[in-house]
Amino acid sequence: MHTLFISDLHLTPKRPDITDCFIAFMRDDATNADALYVLGDLFDFWIGDDDPTEFAQQIKNEFKTLVNQGVPVFFSHGNRDFLVGKKFAKQTGVTLLDEEHVIDLYGNKAVVLHGDTLCTEDLRYLAFREKVHKPWLQWVFNRLPFFIKTRIVRKIQTDTSNDKSNKSMTIMDVTPSEVLAVMNKHQVDTMIHGHTHRPNIHKISTAGHEKTRIVLGDWYTQGSILVYSKHGYQLQCKKFIS
Repeated sequence: MHTLFISDLHLTPKRPDITDCFIAFMRDDATNADALYVLGDLFDFWIGDDDPTEFAQQIKNEFKTLVNQGVPVFFSHGNRDFLVGKKFAKQTGVTLLDEEHVIDLYGNKAVVLHGDTLCTEDLRYLAFREKVHKPWLQWVFNRLPFFIKTRIVRKIQTDTSNDKSNKSMTIMDVTPSEVLAVMNKHQVDTMIHGHTHRPNIHKISTAGHEKTRIVLGDWYTQGSILVYSKHGYQLQCKKFIS
């Protein structure tokens, strides 16, 4: 019995090596899990549930097949796939989660989230995030023709890349006080998130009590998976297919 967690795959047709690793994971590893949690940034950028491309359909088919095999899949929005919506969920069978969601892991309560909201020093990104999460703006964007949305996203990706190159690593990491605030709010001792691309298991001592923050890795050079069971947990790597 074990539960799997992944994030920050940044799937794109431009990186078939990542896609191949993801498909192998879905077919060889995920089928034996109690559940699969995808904690954001599954896609390099999800333009909308109306994506007509063969690539988008391929990824949706993998989720649908896994769910049909009896493995529940849960999805938390990231900063690159916040437009994954109800249509995607209906087509794949995945369950969309709240921004912060508390789960039970074999008797241990944990809060799961993408992790971008923990980086409170990245003020420019948080301002951008607040803007693009406005329901009215998403409503308008989702009703644009797909080719126009593609052009807009390309511009956003270029601007984001340029902005990121000028930021320090400290700004793009989590704020410790925010981590504790979220854990205390949900009254949990375990947090699991992605976003920072810094896989690690952090032990936090506070008021004589120990808390655990597990950070998932990205899939740029290899697959990164958290395997969690009642016996313990481990961050594992999955090699890309040659």
